[in-house]
Amino acid sequence: MRKVEFIDLKEQYRQYKTEIDKAIEDVCRNAAFIMGPQVVDLERNLSGFTGSPYSISCASGTDALLLALMAIDVKPGDEIITTPFTFIATAEVITLLGAKPVFADIDPVTYNLDYREIEKKISAKTRAVIPVGLYGQTADMDEINSIAAKYGITVIEDACQSFGASYKGRMSCNLSKIGCTSFFPSKPLGCYGDGGALFTDDAALAEKIKSLRVHGQTSRYFHKYIGINGRLDTVQAAVLNVKMKYLKDEIAKREEIAGIYSEALAGNSSIVLPVVKSDRTSVFAQYSIMVPDREKLMKKLNDNGVPTAVHYPRPLHLQDAYSGLGYKKGDFPVSENAAEHILSIPMGPFLKLEDQKYVIKNILENI
Repeated sequence: MRKVEFIDLKEQYRQYKTEIDKAIEDVCRNAAFIMGPQVVDLERNLSGFTGSPYSISCASGTDALLLALMAIDVKPGDEIITTPFTFIATAEVITLLGAKPVFADIDPVTYNLDYREIEKKISAKTRAVIPVGLYGQTADMDEINSIAAKYGITVIEDACQSFGASYKGRMSCNLSKIGCTSFFPSKPLGCYGDGGALFTDDAALAEKIKSLRVHGQTSRYFHKYIGINGRLDTVQAAVLNVKMKYLKDEIAKREEIAGIYSEALAGNSSIVLPVVKSDRTSVFAQYSIMVPDREKLMKKLNDNGVPTAVHYPRPLHLQDAYSGLGYKKGDFPVSENAAEHILSIPMGPFLKLEDQKYVIKNILENI
């Protein structure tokens, strides 16, 4: 039986091994493990790629979101509007600061935050809105930015899945006051541990974020703010600098593979395929389909060596951690329907064509 990789990070390493090994060896030889020169290089590379004037690396995508909220002085009792159909980190950082996540339902086509639902959720306590670029495609950022400007609230783009995507000719992470991303190993740009970054066009805000990520320091042992230890280590920066050289090619390959999936599966009325709007691109962090009986199909695929994943099986408003917010089943029907039927299948720039054909064959035979 054929065994397909869900995402083949081992093959990626094999292809870039010589450069990655040398990059890591250079860090070890120089022993600048914290905030070494490779971190500076990475931040310069990130700005060049996204077009954002200021890029600040950090320890994880979660830390990026947390630092963004800290930078705009979110306080206990403040409200932040976001989607319930995302990884918990998006809402978790809000709660950690004593603020309240206020959920709004998603667009049934893209599964991103539905801008038409945002204004209904704004109150005198609203400080920010966090749209998520789910599965690799940005949300409707112009409409969201317009609503935010009307009410004087900040837009923080959670681009932890959409780094590398474009929106109306501009890059994800450079679409609002602050952009945040993750370099978790399986992301389109991933390191060999945890990592993340923030992006802004505001010089003062960038300086504050840089200070917050090193315990609020403005100079060694002088602290202006209460911050965190949120630095990206130099080894991870070195790995990312190598991978960035190949990122555009990898994204193009992801788009090609997604196109093969969509063409092959388009004729089956039982499968709802991902839709990428015409004014933007997706990096296909996941290739996710919606099917009537997810559990049945997952079992058939897994039995035949085709791995699957569910992103995400329970929306945040129904998680035990948020039971105190007073939400109930039925409050966000589009999110709940997606959570019950979405299924992610193998995706990545190193997915072999014969493996992809095997995945497609098994889906069509077992749907």
